[in-house]
Amino acid sequence: MSQHLSEQEILRREKLKELEQLGIQAYPADLFEVNCTTTEILKNYDAEKQQFQNVSIAGRLMSYRIMGKASFAVIQDGHGKIQLYITRDNICPGEDKTLYDKVFKHLLDIGDFIGVKGYAFVTKTGETSIHVNEFKVLAKALKPLPVVKEKDGEVFDAFTDPEMRYRQRYVDLVVNTNVRETFIKRAKMINVMRSFMSSAGYIEVETPVLQPIYGGALARPFKTHHNALDVPLFLRIANELYLKRLIVGGFDGVFEFAKDFRNEGMSRFHNPEFTMLELYVAYKDCYWMMDFMEAMVERIAIELYGKPEVTVGDQLISFARPWKRFTMFEAIKHYTGVDISSMDEETLRHTCRELKVHVDNTMGKGKLIDEIFGNHVEPKLIQPTFITDYPVEMSPLAKKHRTKPGLVERFEVICNAKEICNAFSELNDPIDQRERFEEQLKLGKRGDTEAMVLDEDFLRALEYGMPPTAGIGIGIDRLAMIMLNQPSIQEVIFFPQMRPEKKENE
Repeated sequence: MSQHLSEQEILRREKLKELEQLGIQAYPADLFEVNCTTTEILKNYDAEKQQFQNVSIAGRLMSYRIMGKASFAVIQDGHGKIQLYITRDNICPGEDKTLYDKVFKHLLDIGDFIGVKGYAFVTKTGETSIHVNEFKVLAKALKPLPVVKEKDGEVFDAFTDPEMRYRQRYVDLVVNTNVRETFIKRAKMINVMRSFMSSAGYIEVETPVLQPIYGGALARPFKTHHNALDVPLFLRIANELYLKRLIVGGFDGVFEFAKDFRNEGMSRFHNPEFTMLELYVAYKDCYWMMDFMEAMVERIAIELYGKPEVTVGDQLISFARPWKRFTMFEAIKHYTGVDISSMDEETLRHTCRELKVHVDNTMGKGKLIDEIFGNHVEPKLIQPTFITDYPVEMSPLAKKHRTKPGLVERFEVICNAKEICNAFSELNDPIDQRERFEEQLKLGKRGDTEAMVLDEDFLRALEYGMPPTAGIGIGIDRLAMIMLNQPSIQEVIFFPQMRPEKKENE
């Protein structure tokens, strides 16, 4: 099927041929040396000191105004934009004026990559610019950018449609520079976390993405097949069980920024592929981990904004320690007026109906409690709040509570009405762990597609002995939504999952 081209795309291809006919390579292979950035010039140039007199920068041509023998243009590199001043006599000092009259004036387009050399100066209107002595075509753009236009103070033709932005993130990053800043801050957030854990002496590791048995979370997996071994494999839903194997092996603290995959629905809080940080530290418990989590997230906010407060929508969220703490049953009673702490499964089911919470026959006691919490408590928790002491039915990998029968030592942090982390005093009793897995198998037979499967190798590892351990999983994408004030998870993932793109003839 032939490619359908617009008039502009046809014209750009004709310009490409003209460049080739003039002997100018539109996609040269030789190196163009860059010695500074737009931002360095704009921040540091001082006309009295006369720095930046031999600059060489490269980037996209974002606009230009032809004014006879002189022109103004704007170039955008990976850091910002700067104005260029180009004259025919400067870039064509000899008799041949082709480079300016034909190439610059007629064969370049907005979006083309060019390299320029020259010196910095300040125009009569006070704008720091580059006086160009040389320029070179580095890459011809065959598709036009959706350049934002302004008229009478109003912006139109902006590249704002979310579906188009997510499908063509490469265009989004070019024309919506605030998007680039979002991802730069995301990278800084991750670097702060990495530094915080590394400075505590913990080791960053890598564990398998393809797993013969998926585990470490309650979720439905993606399934694939390994041809050479002729075995089914699963994309990991979590890396917990492998990291705990490393604790068994003698590491005192390990962490991993992991890509996880869950075969679930998509929403502004869910993407099938997402990033998790998981950390496991030997000889610690979940109460120690609560303090560690508070300190790390407070550090992130301070590093990003100079203070522990972050604006999210119309809310000011404070990560200053200490954070509020509720047990799960306390939180449910506080927000519903109902004490469910001693209810059996049938009473819980009846309570769910009274609270207008959806239930079905596949839900066990843990799922019923989780539905009540998700419907009536979670949406009301805006400031970071620890929820502790979960029922054992909800937590097959957490250690039983040391003083409260029927509960486990677990916490989640809820912030801006969503869970951002989950942590345990890790279950290290192999007999208890086997019993918990077997209970999950029963739930699976009842139709719970997210129930855990039994992992014999992990149980074997526990039988060799795992020390008391604290573990935590932090949803990087959700934390980024809060830290970067973004309303959907798609805004903090470069390439979120999308439905198949419709063809033009469909």
